[in-house]
Amino acid sequence: MPNILIADDHALIREGLRKLLAPERDLHIAAEATNAAEALELLSRMKVDLVLLDINMPGRSGIELLYDLRKRFPKVKLLMLSMHPEETVAVRAMKAGASGYISKDAPPEELLNAIRKVLSGRKYVSQKLADQLAEDLAKPELSKPHEILSAREFEILCLFGKGKTVSEIAKKLSLSVPTVTTYRRRILQKLSLKTTAELIHYAIRHNLVEPLE
Repeated sequence: MPNILIADDHALIREGLRKLLAPERDLHIAAEATNAAEALELLSRMKVDLVLLDINMPGRSGIELLYDLRKRFPKVKLLMLSMHPEETVAVRAMKAGASGYISKDAPPEELLNAIRKVLSGRKYVSQKLADQLAEDLAKPELSKPHEILSAREFEILCLFGKGKTVSEIAKKLSLSVPTVTTYRRRILQKLSLKTTAELIHYAIRHNLVEPLE
């Protein structure tokens, strides 16, 4: 039976996943982590076949953790969970090495299908995203400015989009205020923006604001 690690800092999400997977005899939740450090520690001392990984993790983002996991645990499958609109972060996650991407508000049957598909060694994206990717290939567009941001810069941009202050972002991500301020300056430069208000407007306009904290 495959072992599954849930990595999500929201207790309600973890509880929901436990209830969903409990009746499934071919799936077993081996452990839970609330942040990147816990996930890495658990993976280093136990056998895990699949990680259900939240994109918005405290301390280090799920995307940043993805890169690390791919290097340190290349055999572990990674299914990303997020409330972000698929078109904004799914491709970024897949390029970073995710085995699949699914929205947290997907129907339970779709999540179970995604888990089993990824465990079988295949990639998973929703039909909606697959159709969008096919359309983008048929009619390629210019890259959006935020696509050049690093994983951490992208995460901080999304938090500014929620109206979070520098201090709030620093606390949530376990960073210093000066560090977040430096990230803010880099993001403004890369996006050719001047103020935090413009950052917020940009994030909202490009559907980068996750509806669930």
